[in-house]
Amino acid sequence: MNRIEAVTGDITREAVDAIVNAANATLLGGGGVDGAIHRAAGRSLLEACRRIGGCPPGEARLTPGFDLPARYVIHTVGPVWQGGGRGEEETLASCYRNALKLAARHLLSSVAFPAISTGVYGYPVGAAAVVAVGTVREVLRVTRSIHQVRFVCFSEADFGIYQDLLNPTDTSS
Repeated sequence: MNRIEAVTGDITREAVDAIVNAANATLLGGGGVDGAIHRAAGRSLLEACRRIGGCPPGEARLTPGFDLPARYVIHTVGPVWQGGGRGEEETLASCYRNALKLAARHLLSSVAFPAISTGVYGYPVGAAAVVAVGTVREVLRVTRSIHQVRFVCFSEADFGIYQDLLNPTDTSS
C-alpha cells in the first residue's frame, strides 16, 4: 500500500485522524485554509487555539477537531515567501516534519495536509510541493505509526504537480 497520496478536494471534509491547518502565528483563524477549518470546526476551535497562545513558524500544535470529520487539527505556521533566500525551505520542511512528529507522538495514523504557505504567503506551489513530498517521505522512512498521508489539493493544477512528484513517469526510452 502506498502511504502517500494526493487528492483534489476540501480538507475540512477529510475523515482522517488529523488534518493540518496552514495557520497564522496567532492560531486565531484567518483566510484561506485557516479560515475554512475554523468555520467548519466551530467556535470551540477558536477557544482551544486561544488557550495555546500562538505558534512560531515551523512548529506545530494540536487541538481537537470539534465539528470536523477529523479527530484532531494540527496547526502549523509556514514561511512567508521572500524569494527563497531567507530560510523558507527549511521552515516549510519543519512544518511537515513537526506536524508528522506530533501525529506520531499522539499515535495518529492518518494525516491530511494542505499546500502549506502557497496561498497568501506566496510560496510557489511547485517548489513547496517538492519540499512537502520530500520531507514526508523522509519522515515516513523512520515513522511506522503513520499509515497514510494525503495531500489535499485545492485545484487540479496543484493536484497535477503533486501527482507528478508522487508518481514520476520514466521518459528515458
